[in-house]
Amino acid sequence: MAKNSNKLSIILVNPQLGENIGAAARVMLNFGIEDLRIVNPRDGWPNDRASAMASGAGRVLDNVSICQNLNEALAEIQYVYATTARRRDLYKPVVDPVTAMDHVYQQIGQGKRVGIIFGPERTGLENADLVLSNAIIEVPVNPVFKSINLAQCVALICYEWMRASSANEHTTETNRDLAPCTEKMQFVEL
Repeated sequence: MAKNSNKLSIILVNPQLGENIGAAARVMLNFGIEDLRIVNPRDGWPNDRASAMASGAGRVLDNVSICQNLNEALAEIQYVYATTARRRDLYKPVVDPVTAMDHVYQQIGQGKRVGIIFGPERTGLENADLVLSNAIIEVPVNPVFKSINLAQCVALICYEWMRASSANEHTTETNRDLAPCTEKMQFVEL
C-alpha cells in the first residue's frame, strides 16, 4: 500500500451509475486508497450494481461515507483538488495529474488530509463545486472528445498517486558509472 494513502480521500459528487462507483472502488484498492466518499448518489445507497462491479474491493464500499453535500464530504480535508477535462473561468491553479499527485504526496507528508473530487458522469463538476477546491486537475484528453468515464478518471489519478508514492519512497543510485554494452558482452562471453 502506498505510504500515507489513508490521508487521501476520493470523493464522487452525484455519481449516476452504480457500476462506476464499484469500478472506482476497485481501482482505488488496486492503488492502495480506501477512503471513498460519495455525495448524493443518484440511485441511492447501498447499490447492488456497485457491489457487483467492485469485485473483491468490497471493503472500500463497506466503509464508504455517504454525504448529503460536498461540504459534508470535505469536512476534515485540508487541501482539495477538483478534476475536470474542460477549461473553466476560475482563478485556480490548473495542473496535470502527474504534478498534482507529486504535490499531494508532499501535502500528505506534511500531515495534511487531501481530497480529490470527481463530478457526475453526464456533466462533470459544476463551478459551485470547483470553487471549493484549492486547485484543479485537468486531465489531458483529446480536445475534440473530452468525455472521460468517471471510473477511468479515478483510475488515472489513483495510478499517478501510486507512481508519486513509489517514486518518493524508493531512491535509486543515479550517479554510478555503467559499463558500456560492449564490456557487458565481453563479461558474458567469458
